[in-house]
This record gives sequence, C-alpha cells and structure tokens, in this order.
Amino acid sequence: MNENLDLNEFHWLLAVVQSIDVGVVVLDREYRIHVWNTFMENRSGLQPHEVHQQSLFSLFPEIEENWFRHKVEGVVTLGTPAFTIWEQRPYLVKFKNYQPITGQEEFMFQNTTILPLQATNTSIEHICLIIYDVTSVATNKQQLQAANLQLQQLSRTDRLTGLHNRGYWEECLQHEYARHRRYQSMAALVMFDIDHFKKVNDSHGHPAGDKVIQAVAEVMREQVRDTDYAGRYGGEEFVVLLPDVDSAAAKLFAERLRRRIESLLVTYEGQTIPFTISLGVADLSDPAEDYQQLIERADQALYAAKEAGRNQVKVYRGNPMAPPPRTRT
Repeated sequence: MNENLDLNEFHWLLAVVQSIDVGVVVLDREYRIHVWNTFMENRSGLQPHEVHQQSLFSLFPEIEENWFRHKVEGVVTLGTPAFTIWEQRPYLVKFKNYQPITGQEEFMFQNTTILPLQATNTSIEHICLIIYDVTSVATNKQQLQAANLQLQQLSRTDRLTGLHNRGYWEECLQHEYARHRRYQSMAALVMFDIDHFKKVNDSHGHPAGDKVIQAVAEVMREQVRDTDYAGRYGGEEFVVLLPDVDSAAAKLFAERLRRRIESLLVTYEGQTIPFTISLGVADLSDPAEDYQQLIERADQALYAAKEAGRNQVKVYRGNPMAPPPRTRT
C-alpha cells in the first residue's frame, strides 16, 4: 500500500513538473543535466534525451561559467537557495521570446531560483534550477521607465525650441550657485535676446518669428558644451549657463555666438530675415546673495548692450545700472 502511494506521489510530482509554466532543470555537481521539463524542451527545442548527462555550459555557452559556479557553490555550502533577477542579468539561458504581447523583445527575460537538493544521506549532490519567464513584467517596467523618462524630459523642455525651459535651467543655476558657495567654483550666465524682434513679427508674422526663435535655438545647441545649459527665458530671450567659466571666457563664448547668429539668414515663405542679438554676461566672482542675483546682473548687462546700440556683448562690472524694462525690441 505504501509503495503504491509513493509511486502515485512520484507520478503526480512528475506530472506537475512537466506541466508547470516554468523551466525546471536538475544538475549534478559536474553541471550535467538530469531533469529537463517540458517548458525547457519547448523553449530550447532540445529533447530530454538530447540533453541528458550533457554539460549545461556546453549547451548554453552564454552562461558565464565562473559566475554561475560561484553562485552554485554558495548554494551548496550554505544549503540555502539563491536567486537571479532580470534587472541584474536579463537571462540565464538565452531563449527567443514567443509571447504575442511582448513580441517586440528579442529574448525571454528570466528570473532564476537555484535550489539545493538534499539526498537521503543529507549531502547535496544535485541542484535544481527554476527558470521563470518574466518578459511581460520586464517589458512593462521598461516601458513605464521610458515613459517616465520622456515625461521628465518634457517637463524640462521648452516646447517650441527644445531647449531647457526656465524652470529647469533655474534649478541648474541654483545648483551651480550652491556649488559655488561650498567649493568656490565659478559659473557664468549669458543672457541675450533678438534685436527688434517685434518688427520681425509685425513684418513677417508670428510663424516667421517662431522660425527665427527655432533657428537661434539650433545655433545655441551647436555652440554649447555638453556641460552647459542652453535655455529659453521667455519670448525672444535666451540664457546659457556655463559651469566652471568666468566672465572673460563667457564673453568669448558670447561673441562667438553673436557672430554666428549675425551671419545667419532665416528664410520664410521666400523672404530672407536677417537679425542680430544683444548679450549680457555675468559671473559669480562678485558676492551674490542668491542665484537670482546672477540673473539680474546678466539682465542688466544685456540692457547695457541694448542701450549701447545692440548687436554686441556687455559684461556686468558691478556698476549700478537702471533696472531694465521687461519689454525690449
């Protein structure tokens, strides 16, 4: 009676192992395969008799052997399971992905459990691998992360120009100011706007004005370093935050930008629109109460450039200047 019961239990257990939707592999201490369930057969295309007593590493050379051996030795020594997750390693054995919903993924993402199998004499002579297909979970998480990253990027970006919006570049400026206060680092701010921009809109229309603004943004992207922050202040006004740069170097950058834009010709509906910019430069060499004071100083220098005749660069020198009006042409 007991023998029949044990035989039935073994039969049931075998049926479960073959039917469950996870991979089950049993290896001996030489990493030779002894159990290969239906899941593994269907995903690998290898029949149980083809893999029996074969080395796992010879069948799946993508497994990093030293890493896997170290992982298994820890399981055997401690007698406790170990786990791998797809975020750390996308897969243990590389299977193609056949799921219709996540079909855009080339391979199956996997989580793996490594179990010690204790023999009747309590020694651990075999280990069991349980391989889970987590492609749907991984794909959903990756898509969510990509969507969040895109939303984060959109929240920082000016829609018309693709430059940093005011909220984001002010955050960057605030960070640079805090770094300056702590480490005495340098940073400069270049502020500029398009000369007589109202005439561009009045003469050619607002779509032409938008094209001019976009052309300026493109030139800015060409001129800045990877570590700089090119942003839109609002309307036809722009800023460039230059970390680790003083006003002298910032002036050279501003002059280069001014000359580049002066030579730029924007064409809209068959008409060429020439234009120039005026620029103001300020840095953190003069004591400032907060980061906003650097904006005010660059703005004052820009106002001075306008007053001096436009299409030029002025550097804030600490001299008192009249607060500039917010509307400039």
